[in-house]
Amino acid sequence: MMGTKEERFKTIFQANSRKIFHLCYGYTGDHDSANDLMQETFLKVWQNLDKFRNQAMISTWIYRIAVNTCLSYLRVEKRQPKEELTENIIENQAEEFSEKNEQVALLYKCISQLEENERIIITLVLDEIPYAEIAEVSGISEGNLRVKIHRIKQKLTEIYNRNERL
Repeated sequence: MMGTKEERFKTIFQANSRKIFHLCYGYTGDHDSANDLMQETFLKVWQNLDKFRNQAMISTWIYRIAVNTCLSYLRVEKRQPKEELTENIIENQAEEFSEKNEQVALLYKCISQLEENERIIITLVLDEIPYAEIAEVSGISEGNLRVKIHRIKQKLTEIYNRNERL
């Protein structure tokens, strides 16, 4: 991928921002926090873009950054003010991502009740990430991953049915 750092970043952002937003939404179950975490993730991507070596797929690398960002967000209740990303690169994504669909919102609310590693895995599955890549991001072998995904889906179905009755 040639071009200036800005051009590379823009391309990367456009290709990955929606999935990263979904991942963050799965963690927080909250639209605004998810948007903040997505921006924070891409701020780190921007800051470390020059260090990225193509051993991994860039999407895998971004997922890892997003996962770490979400985990530290969950550990630290108090939010530090974030430095804003250069405006021309990241316009506020909120409109594009406003979840009209209540079922989707409910689904993500249910996902946020799962354990941390289950949240990562199921969000990646929902975004149709190949199992090999999910295995790499989550550090689980592909064989174990299939079993785990099956269990997570069962668990999620139970949570979903409980919540739907409320």
